[in-house]
Amino acid sequence: MSNSNFVDYVRLFCASGNGGKGSMHLHREKFVAKGGPDGGNGGRGGHVILRGNSQYWTLIHLKYRKHIKADHGEAGSGALCTGAEGKDIYLDVPLGTVAKVAETGEILFEITEHGEERIIVKGGRGGMGNAFFKSATNQTPRYAQPGEPGEENWFVLELKLLADVGLVGFPNAGKSTLLSAVSSARPKIADYAFTTLEPSLGIVECRDMKSFVMADIPGIIEGAHTGRGLGLRFLRHIERNSMLLFLIPADSKDIKTEYKILLNELKQYNPELLVKDRILAISKSDLLDEELEKEIKKTLPRKIPHVFISSVTGKGITQMKDMLWDALNKEI
Repeated sequence: MSNSNFVDYVRLFCASGNGGKGSMHLHREKFVAKGGPDGGNGGRGGHVILRGNSQYWTLIHLKYRKHIKADHGEAGSGALCTGAEGKDIYLDVPLGTVAKVAETGEILFEITEHGEERIIVKGGRGGMGNAFFKSATNQTPRYAQPGEPGEENWFVLELKLLADVGLVGFPNAGKSTLLSAVSSARPKIADYAFTTLEPSLGIVECRDMKSFVMADIPGIIEGAHTGRGLGLRFLRHIERNSMLLFLIPADSKDIKTEYKILLNELKQYNPELLVKDRILAISKSDLLDEELEKEIKKTLPRKIPHVFISSVTGKGITQMKDMLWDALNKEI
């Protein structure tokens, strides 16, 4: 994992710029006896801004930038000159990034659209010059306002992948094999549990040049919501998916029980996940004959659509794509 290019969690210290101080200045000019106050306002301190960028898919570019500091605003000067504003710092992040306060875990905002900009720390306001304070009863104020200090804090940026379909299943259920069979994605595939250690995205082509995005995440085991296995780290990637494809191999001891365990883990993590549409796919069905397949159908959960597939022979893959596409595009 240390050598992986996929980074979905970074911790940053962000500090905005201080506002520039206002100017205490009196107008001086030849043949003008009492020019009066003409001190300008200070400039605003620089913001630190997160900007959505659809060309990014990981937070690796921020992994080693631990301290982000914007410039301070310039002080005002005479002749009503306002100080220059501090330069804003823009941090491009992938879509689906959530910004949180590191200490409290408070969610500040989410970036979901390309070009969307959200200020994570605001720059301090510039102080008012003495010209701002002049009045009929105070014609020559000899004071000005200092600039406001900027904000600073530790923040956490978390990435939740944006995909149409999320693959849910136990380790070694054939999720990565399915993704490689229906898309151009090439996740690592091997015959042992937790081969997948990071999420993978693939674009699945359907009929008539239509397509949708499928996400493969590391396998879920019983107790994942408490941190077992790879635990909570990757469960958050399911939250952004439009629907879920449960994948259980045909050689499982009890398909219905495994489905209930997976469903319970999602419920314990976030009950809102159960609202999403679900389809059950029985993988490795090339191992079954027709009689065995009929027997398994009788034991499957009744309220969820199901399909028997094989990533090796291609059995049921087209039917599964059609079911997913219809579910994604059904009228609400």
